[in-house]
Amino acid sequence: MSQGNETTGLASNIAAMMCYILMPVSSIVFLIVEKKDSDVRFHAWQSTFLGGGIIVLIIALQIFEAIMGSIAHILGTVVGFFVPIVWLGGLVLWVVCLVKAYQGERWKIPVVGDMAEKQMSI
Repeated sequence: MSQGNETTGLASNIAAMMCYILMPVSSIVFLIVEKKDSDVRFHAWQSTFLGGGIIVLIIALQIFEAIMGSIAHILGTVVGFFVPIVWLGGLVLWVVCLVKAYQGERWKIPVVGDMAEKQMSI
C-alpha cells in the first residue's frame, strides 16, 4: 500500500481499515470518495460485499427461524441456534479484515474477495 492518500488525507492502510469499521456503510463512503487508491477500493468493495452478505444471511436465517418456529417450536429453536454462530463467524472475519487491512495486506476472503476484484476491473 502507498504511504499516503491524496483524496482522504489518510494513510492507505488506515483508510483500508476504516472501510471495515461500520461495514457496509463506511465502505460505501470510501467507494464514493476514493477513486485512485486500488488497495482502499479493494477493501471497500470487499467490506461492502461482506457486510451486505452478513446482513442478508442474518435476516434470511431469522425469517427461516420464524417460519420453522410456526411449524414446530423445536424447528425454530434449531434454526435459531445458527444465528449466533453466523454473528460470531462474521465478527471473527471482521476482526481479521481489520487487522489485515491495517497491516497493509490485501487479504482476500474466498468468493467475496474475488467479487471485490471483479468489481475493481469494471
